[in-house]
Amino acid sequence: MTAPFFTIWGRLNSHNVKKVAWFAEELGLKYQRHDIGGRFGFTDEYLAKNPNRLIPTIEDGKVVLWESNAILRYMAAEYGGAAWFAADPIDRALADRWMDWQFTYADAQRAPFLATARQSPDQWDHAAIAKGIADCAKQLAIMDTYLTGKPWLSGAQFGIGDIPMGVYAYTWFNLKFDAFGIEQPEFPAIADWYARIVKRPGFAAQVMIPLT
Repeated sequence: MTAPFFTIWGRLNSHNVKKVAWFAEELGLKYQRHDIGGRFGFTDEYLAKNPNRLIPTIEDGKVVLWESNAILRYMAAEYGGAAWFAADPIDRALADRWMDWQFTYADAQRAPFLATARQSPDQWDHAAIAKGIADCAKQLAIMDTYLTGKPWLSGAQFGIGDIPMGVYAYTWFNLKFDAFGIEQPEFPAIADWYARIVKRPGFAAQVMIPLT
């Protein structure tokens, strides 16, 4: 199922915009993305759509919607069919929980991400970086245990439950551990899951860009 036209507002070096752009590729949607936010700033036109001064926002002629995971759920329900939006509420909820879990994880990864992507070494807060990586490791241990013996966070098949943490996993595997003087914790089940994620063309095109 294809949208007549689908617009994504937001710069692609945002984790939350990457989620939506990647999923649009998975769904085969015809879409256009506009850079906004960060160094691109916000226009009055955009703020009329989303007064939160955050990204992304989407519009498809039927709805203007913000909040990235709400957007993913809408896209799955409106354009994905049963393959992406499970009919069984339990199956849907079991995948859905990982989408909300990602927000807790994102807070932990913030300091090492900013140090990797947007700060020079003289700006690094080493205590915050070390704490962030330790907090990430605690969260990822939970995810690794869950994925042991399971192919996807969404269940038996890849689904929207995998997309938010797929984006953050790309950042995790590209943090400057050596420069920080911190050994990267290993999570075998996550590594196997991630190896399957990176083979997806939409992920390569929309997520695997330099961290900036």
